[in-house]
Amino acid sequence: MATPPPETLISLRGVTKTYGQGATAFQALKGIDLDIDRGDFVAIMGPSGSGKSTVMNILGCLDVPSAGSFRFRGHPVEALSNDQRALLRRRYLGFVFQGFNLLARTSALENVELPLIYRGEDKITRRAMAMAALEKVGLADWGDHSPSELSGGQQQRVAIARAIVTQPDVLLADEPTGNLDTERSIEIMELLTDLNKTGITVLIVTHEAEMAAFARRIIRFRDGLIEQDPVAHGISV
Repeated sequence: MATPPPETLISLRGVTKTYGQGATAFQALKGIDLDIDRGDFVAIMGPSGSGKSTVMNILGCLDVPSAGSFRFRGHPVEALSNDQRALLRRRYLGFVFQGFNLLARTSALENVELPLIYRGEDKITRRAMAMAALEKVGLADWGDHSPSELSGGQQQRVAIARAIVTQPDVLLADEPTGNLDTERSIEIMELLTDLNKTGITVLIVTHEAEMAAFARRIIRFRDGLIEQDPVAHGISV
């Protein structure tokens, strides 16, 4: 039986992003074309000011292009209102950051429950979903611990559980290993690899080549443009 063609989940065409006006204007993106298929595992790399964080913010619906088109599941995101983009984020996207961003006086389980509270889930449902997410990241027995009682690697696992508790299509991770030592970093990347194998599309921004190597596709940005992308050159990944 023939393998079905990949489904394009995200598509950017001619995307630019300019901050400021007139003589002080800075063009962070200078016309990006990018397709990401469902189930892909992509690492975005590049020096400071290359545009990698800007494109991640656009893909996460935290920012909008100045020009060009951005389609998610075939729908034009640039045409959505702020409330509609917020709903898209809540329903389809999960976020992991370098700094964990956990509430200090709240247990791991309650931290994971937060996105479900915003979504309006009842207490019994969100407690069950949060426990299932903690189990996926190997912390089922740590739900009643506060962040201060957890190691850095465990805190990032809680942050990942919080990001996947809503069962998103896409997990966006911005320097997810930036605050961790090498051993903990590898553990986190192995976890992201396992989550990707369950069908979650994973996009990470990283400056660490060793961590980027876990991805199936590495895209390099420079000066607001894609400098290297194996898919763009017809290379199978």
